[in-house]
Amino acid sequence: MDFSQGLPAKKGPLDGITVLDFSRVLSGPYCTMVLADLGARVIKVERLATGDDTRAFGPFVEDDSAYFTCFNRGKESIALDLKSPRDRQLVDRMLAEADVLVENFRPGVMDRLGYGAERLAQSHPHLVYASISGFGQTGPMSDLPGYDMVVQAMGGIMSLTGWPDAPPARVGTSFGDLSAGLFAVIGILSSLYKRTRDAQGSRVDIAMLDCQAALMETALATYDVEGKVPTRTGDAHPSLSPFEAYDAQDGRFIIAAGNDQLFMFMADALGSPQMALEPQFLSNAQRCRNRPALIEAIQAITRTAPIAHWIDRLNEAGVPCSPINTIDKLFEHPQLAARNMIIQVQGEGGRAFRTAGNPIKLNAYADIDVTTPVRAPGLDEHRERILSQLMSPTGDYAPATGAFDESLLKEAI
Repeated sequence: MDFSQGLPAKKGPLDGITVLDFSRVLSGPYCTMVLADLGARVIKVERLATGDDTRAFGPFVEDDSAYFTCFNRGKESIALDLKSPRDRQLVDRMLAEADVLVENFRPGVMDRLGYGAERLAQSHPHLVYASISGFGQTGPMSDLPGYDMVVQAMGGIMSLTGWPDAPPARVGTSFGDLSAGLFAVIGILSSLYKRTRDAQGSRVDIAMLDCQAALMETALATYDVEGKVPTRTGDAHPSLSPFEAYDAQDGRFIIAAGNDQLFMFMADALGSPQMALEPQFLSNAQRCRNRPALIEAIQAITRTAPIAHWIDRLNEAGVPCSPINTIDKLFEHPQLAARNMIIQVQGEGGRAFRTAGNPIKLNAYADIDVTTPVRAPGLDEHRERILSQLMSPTGDYAPATGAFDESLLKEAI
């Protein structure tokens, strides 16, 4: 049986890969959204009646959640009662045809549902089984719930975010969830590649806390080498200068002159070439040690003209720089428009709205048509299609597995 029969043709490197998405909220759905963007067929398995929690998250476009629509675009939906033997038989048939399973329940929940990784490794050895949780499948904290805010605090990123004289701050997006979703994609893709060589699936175990530690740049090494705890530096880079925001006549903007040559170009663009020759600014190390003096010297110049003037001068000189854009500015940004990064998405019945598209550009595949909205599924919208594909000639499904407690579906990561 061809599980993709009757579906619209997908264009992407994952065309022909089927993903069963048992995840909800953000980390798992973001992972499977990327897989769908790359051409995979993603079937979202949802709770009866309510579906993914985010279907109830605002803002709403008519009756559709914009939150849900953003991260579930390009997927199909089927709502199942896993207490029902018939629906469990349906899951078994889907598993037999699927390549990847993604879930982000708390460790142990899928085992108690009868669909744990070890059990499926025996019955479905081809399957790539990806789990995303707060703290992973092992370790003393594996049973604890983990949410984005928790792992941002525990993983150290909050201690580095904000201004030195202000309390620690959460990163402005759900950095913990999104990074875990992206690492899960990497694990899944590498496991699919491995499977081409040995025909065996793999377990992908992603912990949000692990991902936070992995994204701490050099903070861990800096402490181990210098013995000083890194802390908040506002918008300044701790080891590069000039590499932060500066005042202009009408606001603040970014200059990121990350080496000595760029600093010379910056000084020329600001009309002060002698700045690059001052002993206290001759090297990056000296500029970092004398950061307050450098800020004063730069701002004495940049405060005399508006942001647009300095952006034009610095761009002409090849110095990295930027205005500090608010979100509304991204919709009309010429570079994002040229890269097809602002796309339209649409729920089951609401109007289309704009969001960010797929940043992975592959020359072998056509990029998305930004004029055509990408649909997110209504709850259980694709049941008939999926059933018609899975039904045997006798009208039956394959045998079911295990017992099930529906209340477990409500457990947090």
